[in-house]
Amino acid sequence: MPSCNKTYTITEYSGFTRGVEAFGYEALPQKTFDALEAYILANTYDGETGAVELLSLSARRSVGKVITARNYVGLITMTDGTVIEILPKISGNGISQKETKQIFLEMLKTLNDVNFKNFNVSDLRTDRLDLFEIFIKMFLDEVTVLTKQGLKSAYSTIENNERFCKGKLLTSQDIKHNLVTKERFYVSYDDFNINRPENRLIKTTLRFLLKASNDMQNRQYATRLLTFFDGVEYSVSCDGDFSKCFPDRSMNHYERALSWCRVFLKGNSFTAFAGSHVALALLFPMEKVFESFVAAKFRKHISGKVNVRTQDTTYSLFDSPNRAFALRPDIVLEFEGHKVVLDTKWKLLSEKASNCGISQSDMYQMYAYGKKYDAERVVLLYPNSEELSKTDIAYVSNDNVKVDVSFIDLRDADNSIMNILSQIC
Repeated sequence: MPSCNKTYTITEYSGFTRGVEAFGYEALPQKTFDALEAYILANTYDGETGAVELLSLSARRSVGKVITARNYVGLITMTDGTVIEILPKISGNGISQKETKQIFLEMLKTLNDVNFKNFNVSDLRTDRLDLFEIFIKMFLDEVTVLTKQGLKSAYSTIENNERFCKGKLLTSQDIKHNLVTKERFYVSYDDFNINRPENRLIKTTLRFLLKASNDMQNRQYATRLLTFFDGVEYSVSCDGDFSKCFPDRSMNHYERALSWCRVFLKGNSFTAFAGSHVALALLFPMEKVFESFVAAKFRKHISGKVNVRTQDTTYSLFDSPNRAFALRPDIVLEFEGHKVVLDTKWKLLSEKASNCGISQSDMYQMYAYGKKYDAERVVLLYPNSEELSKTDIAYVSNDNVKVDVSFIDLRDADNSIMNILSQIC
């Protein structure tokens, strides 16, 4: 991937124009815009749940085509080296890009789908590195851990024309190569070395990132780590080597590094998408990230007397003639015979919107939770919003279903969660 050393950063719900300066939009070079447009068209589809919108494409008078970020956050690296960085829209007076990145990365650490747990956000130079370079450094840090523990070796079969006869003589090959010269022996033997598939994949990823990175420290870091792999070949077939990486207790410490190899070499990430002009897309649906983050915070602060279940499937909307339309609340709390059901929604509410932006379908869902779980309280959890002066909203039906709306300040999530728990437990 050639390096053009150009990163474009936007937040959710902002976007790009096709080379036109416009308020609230970042101007992309026309070629980059066209490549991104092709990527959007290739990855927008309709299903039972509606269209999946990584980014939306529309047109504005006097501006032309615009691309707007939707519900996916992360990065897209183009084949020409351009990096598109999309950050979450986090409410807060004077919040900087650095702080936004730090909050986002702390949220990513809670995901089970990817291995982001083993890193310290404060060490990642978020003030000057884009997400792509941050993810590169995460991988390099994982490889450093491996090299300190010592790279694992394995037996591999070697076929070669040797000066001494060892292992098994391959007669047909020996005749072919040594019919005239009798001083050598074409043999097959097992050798214990570090040239195993896992190490080949890591070395190949290091080479790729050495070319892809625009950060001098990351490139120097990758160069230094490559010296530990002198006895390792580059992967001839990455798919072939990945297929040879079998689960093994002795190789558990390789797991995180290999998951990054899949991201960088195969484009496998939390959500993988296709695109001929896209070298790598590492995109995260923010509703899933927020859901995971909140659940992790609840587990952290909940006492031993409270039973907590996440993504609970105890009930369905209907039970006869068979269970249908499964209910799956994000969090269910049970304590001393009481039940509280909580659900997260990644949306910034506003007093300018009808019902502050709370959707009717979400309220139908909360009502169903309240009835089926016979819950004393049902709580909708939103991120804190500057466009909302209310600190809490409560809805009560005449059949005793109560739905509370509470807010989490992502700049101080621990205190927010503890305050919510003090009210419901």
